[in-house]
Amino acid sequence: MEPEDRLGLYRMMVLIRTYEETILREYHADKKPVFDIGAGLIPGEMHLSAGQEPVAAGVCAHLSADDAVTATHRPHHFAIAHGVDLEKMTAEIFGRVDGLGRGRGGHMHLFDPATHFSCSGIIAEGYPPAVGQALAFQRRGTDRVAVAVTGEGAANQGAFHEALNLAALWKLPVVFVVEDNDWGISVPRSASTCVTSNALRAAGYGIPGHRVEDNSVEAVHAVAGEAVARARAGEGPSLVEVHTLRLSGHFEGDAQGYRSDLEGVPGRDPLPTYEKELLAAGVLDDAAVSSIAAQARDRVEAAVAFAKRSPEPDPATALDFVFAQA
Repeated sequence: MEPEDRLGLYRMMVLIRTYEETILREYHADKKPVFDIGAGLIPGEMHLSAGQEPVAAGVCAHLSADDAVTATHRPHHFAIAHGVDLEKMTAEIFGRVDGLGRGRGGHMHLFDPATHFSCSGIIAEGYPPAVGQALAFQRRGTDRVAVAVTGEGAANQGAFHEALNLAALWKLPVVFVVEDNDWGISVPRSASTCVTSNALRAAGYGIPGHRVEDNSVEAVHAVAGEAVARARAGEGPSLVEVHTLRLSGHFEGDAQGYRSDLEGVPGRDPLPTYEKELLAAGVLDDAAVSSIAAQARDRVEAAVAFAKRSPEPDPATALDFVFAQA
């Protein structure tokens, strides 16, 4: 890869990590006991994607705002990498009226028509809508693509298989991405899935399947580039599974008593690993590391300040936007 491209991937990973760490800080600000998930500045549950930055950065580097992305209940990294407005997204997470969904959706229900981004709290829910978007792109004769993201546990859902089957049958321009973070909430893949890799399932639908083992952003970038190019060329869908890493629990407050790998997790953090690689290659120096970190902090703190300035929805408007206008 060209140095500038490598630097772009690193910048994106730093921005995502900075955002997640800041949201974590704000999530616990003014919180009551941890079991009271409705209290504090940010209501509801919180699912963070720290450790999974390589997947979003590597995939979305090949996309434009005209392409579509459907993400999971752990959506921030893909939203940021796909260019969703950071201020409006943060306001939505804070439940404020200037948010993407006017504060009605929260962090698991981010919808941005400007970048064709959506996500859902229902696992594998994004696969069928991505197939529909890909069908629309194909019918219009464009080279736009849809990317559908899910976790390895959700690959056992019926929607996953139905989507792959129809996309393969119609040769639709869609890339299916599976984030294998080892734990489908609290169950390892080996206890729930009969194959060693979901990438093997692609063969059952006659499409290419690839697995990236080392959570390397450059490896993801290479494989995703081939899959996106195939889709744009009208050659049909691909399945890409990335063995990634969930640094924290399934949700914030998860005690993770089921995890046997916690002790070694910090040493597998992809961000310092990639930073060291770029420093050794001369793509980065200490001054650039500091500058990129400062720029990310400034941008994220500005988004948080915007969210905090935005008012909370008036309870009297609770039924607004629920029903279609006559």
